[in-house]
Amino acid sequence: MPYGVYDLAANSGWVSVGVDHDTAAFAVNSIRQRWLTVGRGRYPEATRLLITADGGGSNGSRVRLWKRELQTLANELDLGIAVSHLPPGTSKWNKIEHRLFSFISQNWRAKPLVSYRVIVELISATTTKTGLTVRCELDPGQYPSGIIVSDAEMAAINIKRAEFHCEWNYTISPNTHPPNCSFIS
Repeated sequence: MPYGVYDLAANSGWVSVGVDHDTAAFAVNSIRQRWLTVGRGRYPEATRLLITADGGGSNGSRVRLWKRELQTLANELDLGIAVSHLPPGTSKWNKIEHRLFSFISQNWRAKPLVSYRVIVELISATTTKTGLTVRCELDPGQYPSGIIVSDAEMAAINIKRAEFHCEWNYTISPNTHPPNCSFIS
């Protein structure tokens, strides 16, 4: 399964091809890999990431694991992560569909997708006349489905909801306070 990141400013795409489940952990790891490999070098002064995401699926606005994994990523990168979800039923207007995945689909049209290597190579070879470039990597990670995120874990997420459609628009900032620790003296 492919999960993509599209950078509007650079007209470049990143696609992770997963071999396990399409979970929020897989989606966030795709964002992590793109940032560590390409993003931080391209945007060294960044103080936050902006993610536009569909309203459903592994990165849906109601998916608790998505928010928990984004908190982990915000902490790791020491960056705020602003998220704007498209309203339900409007994912066809997500720019990634028109500016990345539509060209990937055209590029591999009528070609047998017989192996992960073929899929990664076809996605990586996708370009356009307007300069789109795509980097694709296989993600061999295991992403178990059915993970339950507790109310306590949700309460620990440093989330600030926007005034406009707060269920779809929010920022997750790094947690600045360390977890409670017990010290033995």
